[in-house]
Amino acid sequence: MKKYTKEEYKKYVEQKSPNSPLLKNMLFAFLIGGAICVIGQGIGDFYERVLNMETETVRALVPITLIFLGALATGLNIYDDVAKFAGAGTLVPITGFANSIVAPAMEFKKEGYVLGLAAKMFVIAGPVLVYGIVTSIIGGLIYYLII
Repeated sequence: MKKYTKEEYKKYVEQKSPNSPLLKNMLFAFLIGGAICVIGQGIGDFYERVLNMETETVRALVPITLIFLGALATGLNIYDDVAKFAGAGTLVPITGFANSIVAPAMEFKKEGYVLGLAAKMFVIAGPVLVYGIVTSIIGGLIYYLII
């Protein structure tokens, strides 16, 4: 096995690594991420104008609906296809959060509902949720004690 110097290895990696079409990737991420946001705005407008819901209710229902749609699209293997095309455009919106919870669960569902699906559901998103919940509780307690 050949030993490489740092410079030789760096040159080898650069030769083997494909060039990333940066402008194209940014454009697709912007367009698909923007489309997801437009869908969210459309859902909000539908709730508010067609179903005559109050603004506060709409503000709660839109993220819930987008999380559901992201989870559903992941379960139907649609989200991954869109993500391959759009890259970070599907990662940033709230639908990316739903995907990060459902994708590991779908991967391990063949191991059963309890040890596979349920146990693996929060592999990626679990630490984020725990940190977010604990931080919000601490912040709420501090706010309560100050006010």
